[in-house]
Amino acid sequence: MSKINESKESKIEVNSTSEQSNPNVIDMLLGQKDQRVVDSETMILETQKRIWAALKQGYEYSGITDESDKFLRKNVFSKFDMIVLYVDLVGSTTMTLELPEDKLAIIISSFAQEMASVITLHGGYVLKFVGDAVIGYFVASENPLLAADNAISCAKSMLTVIQKGINPILNQYDYPDLMVKIGADFGQSIVVRYGSNHDSAHVDLMGPAMNIASKIQSRAKPNQILIGYDIYSKLHPSSQSLFEEVVWKNNEWKYRSRITGEIYKVYEYSG
Repeated sequence: MSKINESKESKIEVNSTSEQSNPNVIDMLLGQKDQRVVDSETMILETQKRIWAALKQGYEYSGITDESDKFLRKNVFSKFDMIVLYVDLVGSTTMTLELPEDKLAIIISSFAQEMASVITLHGGYVLKFVGDAVIGYFVASENPLLAADNAISCAKSMLTVIQKGINPILNQYDYPDLMVKIGADFGQSIVVRYGSNHDSAHVDLMGPAMNIASKIQSRAKPNQILIGYDIYSKLHPSSQSLFEEVVWKNNEWKYRSRITGEIYKVYEYSG
């Protein structure tokens, strides 16, 4: 697992077992398990290389969801505390009307896989791609405080990658900037398998965190990070100070805490 050093925002700890000999940092690191530090400037530059290559040459990404599939199949019907993170592309409908189909497919596919790469770099798993959204999760059964820290750092890095990595390349082709809505929540999920075939039957996650994270994300504004109280409560006070409780109006948020029965608190990143 990884941990972001908050006093050094330019550094990101990721998982790796080998030296950084290949310039494609993301592809090299996927699936590795020991800690390594990659500076955010390198992450941004590597993102730009891949986005440019995708637009010009049809660059293909590695199998980013493979590690999740292995983990889930190994733990069918097991329950885990985890943080679920949704990141959803804003304005894809407008892009559908304005861009050629082939370019639209490349942009959305590349966006989704770059977001998946960020999840992996922060010690999480990529559950699946759903249209123009990506769902990731961070197993928190052993260390929920670290998982919370990793998830928040991941969400912040997603915005950095989009704003400083992806958008500058898209702008060179006169394509619109990408924006996202990010939501996350903590809770217990169970691994389910739909079918008896251990190797090929579909595997997925079910649980309250999956549902509430989706609801939280749907309430986010463009380029906004929203998290549930169950994540907020596990953050260090210095990290909590970067969040503000959302004040809902006109009953636009009606979901209640699974523990207290009161309206479930949601916090926005304001750091």
